[in-house]
Amino acid sequence: MSKTSSRISEGSPFARGASWDGKGVNFALYSANATKVELCLFDADGKTEIERIEMPEYTDEIWHVYVHDLKPGAVYGYRVHGPYEPDAGHRFNPNKLLLDPYAKAHVGQLQWAPEVFGYTLGHADADLSFDERDSAPFVPKSRIVDTAFAWHHPSKVRVPWDRTVFYETHVRGYTKRHPAVPEAERGTFAGLSHPEVIAYIQSLGVTSVELLPIHSFVNDSLLLDKGLTNYWGYNTIGFFAADPRFLAGGSIDEFKGMVDRFHDANLEVILDVVYNHTAEGNELGPTLSFKGLDNASYYRLMPDQPRYYINDTGTGNTVNLSNPRVLQMVTDSLRYWVTEMNVDGFRFDLATILGREPYGFDEGGGFLDSCLQDPILNSVKLIAEPWDCGPGGYQVGGFPPGWAEWNDRYRDTARAYWKGEEGTAPELATRLTGSGDKFNKRGRRPWSSVNFLTAHDGFTLNDLVSYNDKHNDANGEDNRDGHSDNRSWNCGVEGPTDDESIRALRERQKRNLLATLLFSQGTPMILAGDEFGRTQQGNNNAYCQDNEISWVDWEGIDDDGRALTDFVRNLLTLRRTLPVLRRSRFLTGAWNEALQVQDVKWLAPDGAELSPEQWQDPTMRCFGMLIDGRAQATGIRRPASDATLLLVFNAHHDVVNFELPTVPGSESWTCMVDTNMPVREELPEFGSGDVYQVTGRSVLLFALHARGATQRIFERL
Repeated sequence: MSKTSSRISEGSPFARGASWDGKGVNFALYSANATKVELCLFDADGKTEIERIEMPEYTDEIWHVYVHDLKPGAVYGYRVHGPYEPDAGHRFNPNKLLLDPYAKAHVGQLQWAPEVFGYTLGHADADLSFDERDSAPFVPKSRIVDTAFAWHHPSKVRVPWDRTVFYETHVRGYTKRHPAVPEAERGTFAGLSHPEVIAYIQSLGVTSVELLPIHSFVNDSLLLDKGLTNYWGYNTIGFFAADPRFLAGGSIDEFKGMVDRFHDANLEVILDVVYNHTAEGNELGPTLSFKGLDNASYYRLMPDQPRYYINDTGTGNTVNLSNPRVLQMVTDSLRYWVTEMNVDGFRFDLATILGREPYGFDEGGGFLDSCLQDPILNSVKLIAEPWDCGPGGYQVGGFPPGWAEWNDRYRDTARAYWKGEEGTAPELATRLTGSGDKFNKRGRRPWSSVNFLTAHDGFTLNDLVSYNDKHNDANGEDNRDGHSDNRSWNCGVEGPTDDESIRALRERQKRNLLATLLFSQGTPMILAGDEFGRTQQGNNNAYCQDNEISWVDWEGIDDDGRALTDFVRNLLTLRRTLPVLRRSRFLTGAWNEALQVQDVKWLAPDGAELSPEQWQDPTMRCFGMLIDGRAQATGIRRPASDATLLLVFNAHHDVVNFELPTVPGSESWTCMVDTNMPVREELPEFGSGDVYQVTGRSVLLFALHARGATQRIFERL
């Protein structure tokens, strides 16, 4: 009996991946079309292969083996044998070392070299050729981990949807220039969990920190050749492993420690996840994992030409969630991040892909059904980016109940309105009330609409009011990349300026946009740094900029930035304190006969309800939104006792005289917010019928002071 055979046993096909039980490690790998699988063990740094073990058992398309005495920290990979027949969809090549799809940790980074391709670069037959060189010296490996961790705050935060405010940021960029974070920890999970960083986020009043991809990813060779990098990380190669670049000391416990400290601060952690494609690209891409494990199972291939990939993602390949084992891998990954890593939810990149079957998008598709019926996954926040570039790929409002969705219609409408585009007021009204045209069906709630003005992809808020055009020259594509239709307005000068009048207008426009966002029904999302005017120098596609363009400049925050941060804190306090701003029922404007109340009215500057003719006037740029706090707030037919609010939106360039309406039971109106005067020592009061001079391009919020009812609200504020 050989040394190897004496230290292995058959093992189990459950669970997938490498599982340490205190005595050894069970390895289980799915491959339906392989003919042989070899487990390769390496030294601690992954440089030298020290042992190769043929996996002896094959059960229900799962290869498995148990290795006795193997411990956490061991480094491994797979070599998978089978047909190399690209025309039939098979690309097995045992010369290529492969990552375990279920690996909980990766070792090393990909080094781009001819050896990492399954075919011979430059060969006349391209990917039909077969490369016999060993890729092991150039590719990342898998590492076995001990998942035990002593949680101080093991329970989820579980912020109710109606109170949720997302704060989108990047692990590296948020702390790379933070003066309070030790230099060795900047740009890592440890840096993001620094007490001063968490205290600042908590002070804003947001509830849920949404992190750009943290799964292990690959830097594109084309970017590296230009001296750039895949900064955003939407190029995943491991669905269970945190990228080593975010680990200051190399242990996954750093991620758990970060989550633990965020939970201790009552902040949720949401992960932006990329299950729609992988970093292996199309038929000319490298062989790193899935392509060599079982290409025909893991990817969607062209039905009549399986040599080629279906590219609904625009990145070269599409993960095949119609395969039940691939679907299981994705849901296992999600459950792992919830149960083992304690995260609170996910934002799914190009989520339409995940609901796509061979015949097209289906809200009853396997993945979406699996999430809704899973007791773990349906208990956390699920947020879709509801579009892709495939046929029928735009699905805003098309996801099933239980899901929230990024609402780009909200973004585009709010931008267009404050830019001053004609005819945008009616659609803005729809967006302000939770986009019921998209989401008010099947018992879905206004929180289903994730409203945002800016995100990682596009202009920052500062740049939205400072540039008419994108300025992406640093990306090395002659400014061809990134969207050209940004609905931005530079307020008179392109880029930075010393003109005080333009600077003042830009600051007011920022306040207008933020007030619109945070006073809208639905779930708001703020891009980190927008609260103090972070700039990317006009770059609206900074995906490849791992430098000062993308990093938050904490020491560069000026007086305007600090004032804007205070303004955002005030807006979030108002949203948190005034339930009428975050109703769980859609505002429709319908008259409730039983309660004798209308939940929302739309007012002209003269205080009267807007007529259909006024709505149809494309030049109409100023209107009021009266939200009645007595309107039914739940399914129970009874009046609520919330504050009645009047919002005034004026995108006109000049002052508009607005008559404050008379509401039954009213005494006076208190002006809570005027974006033209963001700081006031006292909140002024006005009587019904009084005329308020609404400054050009400004937002106002009035609260009805009705016989003492509003006093309780002011006391809470």
